[in-house]
Amino acid sequence: MPVTPHADLQVLRDQLRKIYNAMATFGSSQLAAKPPILDSSVDQSGDASEEFHSHQDVVHGLRALQDAVRRDLDVLDKFLNDPTCALAPALSTNAPYLISVWNEVLHAPPPIVTIGRTFPEGDQTAHIPRRGSRKPPGIKVDVVADGGRQWIRVNTTKNSRLLAEFREMDSYMTESDDDDDDSRPSLAPKEFDNSILRAGRSLVQAARRNPLPGTTTSPSVTLRLTRLDPSPSDPRSRENDGRISQTIDMLRDMGINVELGERDPALLPQVSPAPVRRLEPTVRLNLDLSMLIALVSDITHSPLPASPAEADMRYVPSAQYREWKRRRLEMCKTPEEIDESLFGENGVGKHSRALANQALQEMGRGLLHELRDRLAAVSNSQLDSVEFWTTPEARDRCLRIVLSKIGGPNEKRRAAALFLSSPETSVSEAEDRYWQGSRYPRAFLPLIPIHVFPSAVPPVDLEPSLPGGEAHALTPFFKLLAKTTRDVLAQDTVPHCPNARVTQAPPAPGHRPSSISASSDTPAATIQHNPNASGGPEDDEEIARAATMKANPRLTAHTVQSMLWGAARGWTTLTANKSSVKAILRDIRASQGGYGWGQQASAGGGVREDEAAVTEKAAIWVVDPRSLAEGMRSDYMSSR
Repeated sequence: MPVTPHADLQVLRDQLRKIYNAMATFGSSQLAAKPPILDSSVDQSGDASEEFHSHQDVVHGLRALQDAVRRDLDVLDKFLNDPTCALAPALSTNAPYLISVWNEVLHAPPPIVTIGRTFPEGDQTAHIPRRGSRKPPGIKVDVVADGGRQWIRVNTTKNSRLLAEFREMDSYMTESDDDDDDSRPSLAPKEFDNSILRAGRSLVQAARRNPLPGTTTSPSVTLRLTRLDPSPSDPRSRENDGRISQTIDMLRDMGINVELGERDPALLPQVSPAPVRRLEPTVRLNLDLSMLIALVSDITHSPLPASPAEADMRYVPSAQYREWKRRRLEMCKTPEEIDESLFGENGVGKHSRALANQALQEMGRGLLHELRDRLAAVSNSQLDSVEFWTTPEARDRCLRIVLSKIGGPNEKRRAAALFLSSPETSVSEAEDRYWQGSRYPRAFLPLIPIHVFPSAVPPVDLEPSLPGGEAHALTPFFKLLAKTTRDVLAQDTVPHCPNARVTQAPPAPGHRPSSISASSDTPAATIQHNPNASGGPEDDEEIARAATMKANPRLTAHTVQSMLWGAARGWTTLTANKSSVKAILRDIRASQGGYGWGQQASAGGGVREDEAAVTEKAAIWVVDPRSLAEGMRSDYMSSR
């Protein structure tokens, strides 16, 4: 019977292959929770967006570990596939270390934050591995788990290596005893030390320098010594040295959790593909400012263009508008100072393309159709249990924006109807006014009236909950979102700077000012509009951009208030403000270490291994924006 050459390497190669295949099918939700965000937006190609559930949500470092496994596999394959490998000495490989790290990933308490992170020894910035990047000096942690609360480091040092260090120390001690000249420096150590103890001290010190965000609590440190045996089976073995046990005891005295040996392969968790995740909205929806704008937009309600070409032509500014814009610029600038690009593809042309793109999105999937279909699936065909809510600030800002010179006549009528602006108006009359001229039938959605929360922010003791008829429980993400938004609001805001503003010229005859979408809350300007064609400065109406949060300039106070109300109520927040959703997710990851999957698993609410699908309530529902665009239509003059 032929002998298999390098049997140990063959075994390691088989293990690496299994690990590599497991990584390829490993559900990222088993590593780090994906936020329960229902994303109905589309990308440039017209496909459904995966922005909030892409590979970017997978734990940092997983790809680097997978690449390392692949490299070692390639080296082992090349060596073992060589017919002459039996005559060559055994190949040195990093496979035992990689296998041990993967086993720790499988056993680590979720959520895992990072795999293979290097923490600085001093005041340098921590390093997260990326493909092709150099490893900086520092303290390496193999797995940062439990939302950052636990650090795990794998050490593959053997007894033989540590005994070699002991022999070297013994030789220094012997030389010191033989040398009677006290004036000469000695290499003998002043106290017992070795490489493993130094590694342990470095880990503890790094953990103290990197407490959990917002606390003074340091992460716990676990050191797995996979090949160090303090008690060899043969007490007469040359590898039996009491100083190995002393080393382990000293590590534990430092507060390190020391684990010996490899993980039992029979106890390793089975890797299986992540279950299909289905997200659904709650029957009560919380609307932010961007959605209020979308609900009154001309793009949402007007008849659809017959073709992409017609969509482009619908928002091409007329020659009269372009000439008016040039005259307005000439009133305050010399001909040499006027930027001609404002009249080309990067000026009004770029703005027109943005509106045309929204019309194309509406052709592909109407916003109100999307809302009705999703809500009917969790309510009934009549949407009897569906309610729409918003904050006082979002309502007030919506009315100020739309009822100013920005909104067109139909857009103004819809905005006033949404909130029953006139006390004499009944719900039935408001519904007639809102759906008048819309391509949708009356009461296509039960929007009238939109309910308004009683205060800017909810009470601190308000806990997320669902009505008794809701079938699925809330994920811990709602509480994390509520806590994070409260923390952000507790910090100062940065008010709009009155010196940084854009004054828009009065409208050209037959045209409205540029459209506005509340999907982006960039506080870059104050927009001024003059209701009089004469342009008298005494008639300027100023609509100030909202103040941003000092903790995160990408967030405005009213946006954070909207998210807080939805999270505190346990209701889905509907928004077209994708940039703010990204910003708050970054804050949640930074402050909470994840999206709450670990809390859900520890509470028994995790996904069972035999589940092929799981349904959750969406905390946030993202759709594409719809701008106020009635006044920018090329046929606006003829429609007056």
